Amino acid sequence: MIQTIDLRGLKPSRAELLALVPRSLTDVNAASAIAQELISDVRERGEEALLDQAERLDGVRPARVRQDVAHISAAVRALSVPVRDALEEAIVRVRAASEAQLPSPRVTTLGPGAEVIQRWSPVARVGFYVPGGKAVYPSSVVMNVVPAQVAGVSSVALASPAQRQFDGNIHPTILGAAGLLGIDEVYAMGGAGAIGAFAWGVPGLSLDPVQVITGPGNVYVAAAKRIVRGQVGIDSEAGPTEILVIADATADPFLVATDLISQAEHDELAAAVLVTDSVDLADRVQEELLRLAPLTPHSSRVDISLRGVQSAVVLVDNMVDAAAFSNVYGPEHLEIQTADPGQVLDLIESAGAIFLGAHSPVSLGDYLAGSNHVLPTGGQARFTPGLGAYTFLRPQQVIRYDRDALKAVGDKVVALATAEDLPAHAAAITARFAEQ
Repeated sequence: MIQTIDLRGLKPSRAELLALVPRSLTDVNAASAIAQELISDVRERGEEALLDQAERLDGVRPARVRQDVAHISAAVRALSVPVRDALEEAIVRVRAASEAQLPSPRVTTLGPGAEVIQRWSPVARVGFYVPGGKAVYPSSVVMNVVPAQVAGVSSVALASPAQRQFDGNIHPTILGAAGLLGIDEVYAMGGAGAIGAFAWGVPGLSLDPVQVITGPGNVYVAAAKRIVRGQVGIDSEAGPTEILVIADATADPFLVATDLISQAEHDELAAAVLVTDSVDLADRVQEELLRLAPLTPHSSRVDISLRGVQSAVVLVDNMVDAAAFSNVYGPEHLEIQTADPGQVLDLIESAGAIFLGAHSPVSLGDYLAGSNHVLPTGGQARFTPGLGAYTFLRPQQVIRYDRDALKAVGDKVVALATAEDLPAHAAAITARFAEQ
């Protein structure tokens, strides 16, 4: 059902491993031209373009793009008790874990009267994108909004595609989640057009531009985020979801297979990868996948995902090699199901979120672990973090020197400015000590 990549006995270089890791064939560049067209249309025609795009791409023309506050309040009241309770618990847990990410201001004293103050300033306004394709993601509302609120962001806007089954409105569960968090600026707009609307604003909707855009989406959303980067900040170019499980002979093949299937049900392009030094475990996981995949409600989607080029069982000689493979892959979700998960964790450098032990599945992190599920995909975890309170904070250094402190280093500043042939820089120092 799933391809095998046998690396036993091999010692590939990092570059060779990068060429060997299984990846989906998704090409963000291929979607860029269409994304740019949609963004330009919104910049030129505003709300009318968004309505036309919803009609063409989502199959419904909303009565209005901006959702009524009364509609949001009604959606909160309509939430079922179990869903509301789960969302409220998720909010509490994500808020607590996000608060732990807040850095403290620090003052570095370099001498009498010489201070550098490190402070962290939140952006004022952010835009969150919540997809509305194969599934409904109220949990993504929580994961995007809560860290921003913890960081101190004062203005929040949310967008999600119009839904045919709800007369062009946003899915009521997403609206309800937004309402629980006190968000009343919500727009029924999707795809690249929504990203463009956030980046440049839509005057006819009184939609002001944002400073940061976050949230997952399809390849056109990823392409749009690449296009607007520079105009606004983004979290990452989210692509199809992925899970990599490092497991040894002690792992339960049923649980490993269950976790691989849990991510494969997201999308036909989702990646499910097992890395193990146990041929017996690999064989037993394959057997469990064959048994379990047809039983899941989204079996067709799961089957395509597991048989795709992006999914694989990777055989290695030992856990050191398993960690090396994972670090080059840079998985969105990394599970470690081994006899000593902590020992393997010490070898891990690159991952969006890491789940230790048999009782910490990715599904827990998707909803109620307290961690954030907006994570880098496509290997971006090698250089990009997941979403957190820090996403919405800008570090700023404040320099405060008095006259004596400046005089103490003035000659050195002048020496360096002169060496760089910047005499006006030197004069800005000496002018402060010249007799008037």
